[in-house]
Amino acid sequence: MTATPEQREALIGALCAPELADIVDLVCWVADDPTGRTAYAANSIGRVRFHLDGPAEVVDGENPIGSEDPLAFLPYDKEVADPSPRRSTGNSYPLAAQRLLSFFANPDRSPDLAIVHTPRHFFPDEGGHVGEHGSLDVIQSRAPFILSGAGVRRLGYINAHARLVDVGPTLAHLVGVPDSALVDRVGDELDGRPQVEYLEKGAARSHVIGVLWDGGHCGDLLHLAETGELPAVARLIDRGMALRGGAVAEFPSITLTNHTAILTGVGPGRHGVMGNVYYDRAAAERVVPNDESTWHRSAEWLLPQARTIFETVNDHLGETGGVRTASVDEAIDRGADYSTMALIRASGEAGADALDDALPDPTTSPFLGDPAFLEEDYFRWGMRVDDLGLQQMMDLFADPGAAPVLTWWANVVTDGGHHGGGPRSPMARDSLKQADARLGAFLDHLESIGILDDVTILLTADHGFEGSSPDCTGSWRSALEATGIPHRDEGPGLIYVTG
Repeated sequence: MTATPEQREALIGALCAPELADIVDLVCWVADDPTGRTAYAANSIGRVRFHLDGPAEVVDGENPIGSEDPLAFLPYDKEVADPSPRRSTGNSYPLAAQRLLSFFANPDRSPDLAIVHTPRHFFPDEGGHVGEHGSLDVIQSRAPFILSGAGVRRLGYINAHARLVDVGPTLAHLVGVPDSALVDRVGDELDGRPQVEYLEKGAARSHVIGVLWDGGHCGDLLHLAETGELPAVARLIDRGMALRGGAVAEFPSITLTNHTAILTGVGPGRHGVMGNVYYDRAAAERVVPNDESTWHRSAEWLLPQARTIFETVNDHLGETGGVRTASVDEAIDRGADYSTMALIRASGEAGADALDDALPDPTTSPFLGDPAFLEEDYFRWGMRVDDLGLQQMMDLFADPGAAPVLTWWANVVTDGGHHGGGPRSPMARDSLKQADARLGAFLDHLESIGILDDVTILLTADHGFEGSSPDCTGSWRSALEATGIPHRDEGPGLIYVTG
């Protein structure tokens, strides 16, 4: 069942209590009003109605939304000066109406309410970390968007933004898929669109490569590229362009929600992956696709009408007798001719030990920076996965004539570094430099086999990051329980009324 209006208001009232203001940034929901389905947000100071074509409208109290500007906290010095803003009135929530309407569009999987943690909220007992993401806010939602190589206009740094749902359509357009064919399985247009304004018309290319640095913090990534600490990224930008405002993630700014949005071109209400954990009312089950035991099966939870970029491109290319599309270390791999996750599924193994024998020893990695970071399990595992990922990329491009037309290459250690240390920390920056060195090695390989000038590369991430604060702790659990309304709290932060 879903919440009645009375139940929803009781839960909102409990969550917007002033004593929870340090941990509850916003409470968000969608309701029907005379204009149709409308997105709302509230906190302890007031309530707003979001609009697709204008700023949020205050409907009670004061305006809790400081801004909806996708370019907020630019230039980067402004972000550094005010990391993890203490109050929503000093923050920005870009494209809030579009993102919330998508998130709450699925009657079976969307929650009744979504609680947005304050950037500073530290909740390790419930799955939180030093570095956090998931928010509706601009920094946790800002992923890099860099286009480079064959057919890309050399524009350098641009004060503009895109959306993560634009990434898949852009890759398909680069391969040559007609824009009219960028539709889901039932023929509906995608939420995203190709970013053609950054491309030269009629340019030819032999291969298209999408690179994802999971959790790659956009602002710091571009800053380090400009200061010479990420030379491979700087090399990409010199041959193309980078958006200062990056690409706005879908809500929540969570891994699986946005990997899926990138690779389908639609938001969570249409692709069905509402988070790393959510509840499916129709199946009456808790779904945890982002888990070491289920990661290789994540594509199984896609809704039937969703269509991956691999399926779209393969339909366009037709049968060629070779590997047309490849998915390296990516969970949302449905339709790819070559897939790391398919190898794991075929092995019959699961969990963290899947393909463990194939993962390199991180202590001997040429990309290891500070060995002390290997004590963090996620960072250590991410290094091993990424070293193997680079080897897969080298193998796929050993023979240019047999290399895939479209390749997607996901990297993990950047997420581990930012979770473990928080943005701008030594661990986070070590992870970015590692990823950059692997990328540089691959670019050198493409150059050595004579195809670098014929390749187009798009570098992005699935979300941004902000740092939590050890002195900002607490839980809204008791406040919700005090309402007496039966519910599930998944995440935590996705509230499903159950009775």
